[in-house]
Amino acid sequence: MSKRVRVGLVYGGKSGEHEVSLSTAMAVIQAFDHTKYEVKPFYITKEGSWRSGPVLEGPVANKELLKLEAEPARGVAKVSSLQGTESPGALQPIFQAGTGDDNALDVIFPLLHGTFGEDGTIQGLLEMANVPYVGAGVLASAVGMDKVMMKKMFAQEGLPQCVFRHFTRAQWEKDQPFFLMEIEISIGYPCFVKPANLGSSVGISKARNREELIEALALAFQFDRKAIVEEYIEAREVEVAVLGNDSPIVSVVGEIVSSNEFYDYKAKYIDGKSAMIIPAEIPADIAEQLREMAVRAFQAIDGSGLARVDFFLRKSDQAIMINEINTMPGFTPFSMYPLLWKETGKPYRELLNDLIQLALERHEGKQHLKYSFDT
Repeated sequence: MSKRVRVGLVYGGKSGEHEVSLSTAMAVIQAFDHTKYEVKPFYITKEGSWRSGPVLEGPVANKELLKLEAEPARGVAKVSSLQGTESPGALQPIFQAGTGDDNALDVIFPLLHGTFGEDGTIQGLLEMANVPYVGAGVLASAVGMDKVMMKKMFAQEGLPQCVFRHFTRAQWEKDQPFFLMEIEISIGYPCFVKPANLGSSVGISKARNREELIEALALAFQFDRKAIVEEYIEAREVEVAVLGNDSPIVSVVGEIVSSNEFYDYKAKYIDGKSAMIIPAEIPADIAEQLREMAVRAFQAIDGSGLARVDFFLRKSDQAIMINEINTMPGFTPFSMYPLLWKETGKPYRELLNDLIQLALERHEGKQHLKYSFDT
């Protein structure tokens, strides 16, 4: 039997999407072929502590066990194989990854959503350690998380977008009347208010008047120092999955029909009533435009590994407007990204295999670069 690939799964994290990350980790662990991969868990608590556990030889009973508590949480059965070891020792296998050491990992799979995981921070740590890892690099991760910088990159690429305005908390506090006037003249009501750096629709509000706009900005600034305000568009929400490095491929187009007024956190993860239509019922030429624009968006931020690109399809004239790119989309078997690939002909387990291989290929390519210059 050939040697199994040693994969370090990193999940949890200091983020409003901590629980989403646990669900993703649970799904990935269940799906891995454990005869092909050795899966070692690394849990980051909400406070930022790292905990590592022993290699998992199969699926885990429930996601609470993934928290690697030194003592199991109340009501959770004691499972000795999932008791954690606190940092800094927990990080040692990660820094040994790719070294060929018998106890080292072959590749890291960051399953972190939101801040301190999807924003380039952990990617920077892994780059410094020179280890293979799944997904986007530092630049793409950072740009993909910051909606303001993302939109500026899309504008440079010539991708059509809705009207938006952005400012920091300090700017807002200094000159509220100016920004209120600018928003009301250039965007109007209703409008959407979002933290610039966050995902899973956390901190997003729909404002219908000035009072709601002020309340929405107060909420957004609880999650980030920078906020973005976007025009409301009567549109269908459609999405495309991207997979690859320098020559990415794209999935069929899917559509989200939200159970709420807009696709917020509750509609995504709690009430279970939102519908995913895959493939989306749209004309073939529009679907092809969406797929082509998804590749352009992926390459505009220098993406690698995976991404989901979200669009608005305006109902009045079928105009396409890019909304955002997500470099670590939800990854349970019931999330849009894997479902898009399933409909395209790539099942969940095959998708995991591809992502591991893309990570190893990307890392191997970087090993031929020079990082010093002798005069």
